[in-house]
Order: sequence, then structure tokens, then C-alpha cells
Amino acid sequence: SVFQTQAPIYNWAVNNFVKQDKRGLVIYEMLLRDFITAHDFKTLKDTLSYLKRLGVNAIELMPWTEFEGNNSWGYNSFQYFAPDKYYGPKNTLKEFIDSCHKNGIAVIMDIVLNHTYGPSPLARLYYDASNNRPAANNPWYNPVAPHAFGFGEDFNHESLDTKYFFNRVLKHWVTEYKIDGYRFDFSKGLTQKPSGNDNVFSDYDASRIAIIKAYTDTIKNVDPTSYMILEHFCADPEEKELADYGLMTWTNVWTQYQQASMGHASNSNFDRVVHLAKGFNNAHSVGFMESH
Repeated sequence: SVFQTQAPIYNWAVNNFVKQDKRGLVIYEMLLRDFITAHDFKTLKDTLSYLKRLGVNAIELMPWTEFEGNNSWGYNSFQYFAPDKYYGPKNTLKEFIDSCHKNGIAVIMDIVLNHTYGPSPLARLYYDASNNRPAANNPWYNPVAPHAFGFGEDFNHESLDTKYFFNRVLKHWVTEYKIDGYRFDFSKGLTQKPSGNDNVFSDYDASRIAIIKAYTDTIKNVDPTSYMILEHFCADPEEKELADYGLMTWTNVWTQYQQASMGHASNSNFDRVVHLAKGFNNAHSVGFMESH
């Protein structure tokens, strides 16, 4: 690794970007590694005119924080303050975000708060090598995930140390890189409530709601206009409460898009993506035709 003293400062051209109303977002979810052969932010910047012609006004980049290996979707993150070296140095990321803003395009960061893979220093500082998992006294992690799905090394989001750490992370990207919001991957996992199956896991969980609202408050205190998108897939009463708080939730209408694109009337109704059809008060749904 290289430690650079007196690193060059990026001078932002756009300091007052006005975000699109969340109800008018047209989001392009992108894996930079696969979108362009060069897999770097510098080249991606030159492709913005194409995305703009498509009518896109927000780019949601799959996780770019340092992750295990290079050939990855990025959901195996282990460093939270550094862009992955595979995509280029940090100032080219800033230049890309600045260029997006010049073109009226918001940048949404896909981020994984549920777990890490690889040599996470937080895990390794308190590690149970004999069982190959975080130790029981680890201040950030659970030794074993309490909920139905387990991915990598699972964070304990009831821990004050974890909350302190992620509040710093969430503020960092909004202030240092001027991103326009987050998409929380697997936000359903931000709970300590035990669950042995997905039905219990997806049930209304007041403790999970409180955790997510607290992280949202941290972000909104820095930038009140930030987007907050959840890959949640929980019971409607929980998603309604989060939507009423201003968050957006992913709504799966993949099949409906497929059916409609082929001209089939059956199962091509998009009512599910309209929150009013679910008894919600606010239209904060992100209907997606494709996921990753």
C-alpha cells in the first residue's frame, strides 16, 4: 500500500447541486466493472451523455468501497472510507460525481452495512481464530448472525460502537464526495431480533425501524435532501412506516416489466409499485425492472 502525504485537493465545480424530486427519479443501477471495459471512473465520466439521452437522472453505483479481491459486485466490502483501487484513485471518483452534477444527474451510493468479508480490521482486532469468526467480545460484530440469513461477518447494529462507526461512514461520503444519497443493501439485516426463517425475519420489527431511522437522521442532518433507498422486502406495515419517514423502498416488479415488454396482459399490472395501492400515504417506492 501507499501512503500519500499532501495529497492533491479536488476543487469542486458544482457546490450547489439541486436534486431531482424523489418522485421523478429515473435510476440506472450500474456495476462499473461490467459497464465499461476500462472499469474506471475516468472513462465512465465520458459516457454520461449516453445515460443522459436515455432519460436517466440518477446513477446508482454498486458498492465501490474497498472490497475483497477485484472481480466482484462489491457486496463483500471490508474497508468503508476508501474507494476500491480497481476503479481508480479517489479524485477521479470526485471528478465523476462533479461531472454527473454538471449534467443534472445524481449519484447514489450502494453500501453494505450488514456484513463484511475479507480482512476487515474491525473483525480482526477481536477475532476467534479457532472458530474463524469475530470473538464474543468484539464491540462491532456478532459472532453468529441472529437472523435468518447470514452473510460474511455480521454487524451488531445495537452496539454503540457500530452506530458510531457507521454514522462516521455515512457522513463521510456525503461531505467528502458530495454523493446524493444511499441505497442500503440488505437493510432487513440491520436488527438483533432472532429469527429462524424468512417469515419471522420479515415481520414488523420496531428495533430495526429505530436503527434505520437513526442512520437516516445522521445523513439528513448533513444533507436534508439526501436520498435514502432500502433493499428491505419486509412486511408492509414496516415499509409504510419507513416510507412515511421519507425513505424509499425497493419494490420488485421485475415480472411485470417482463410481461409488459412482451405485450402480455396477464401479470403486467404495476399497481404494486404505487404505494397508494399498498395503502401507503407517500409515493416513495422504487420499482425495479432488474436487480444487479
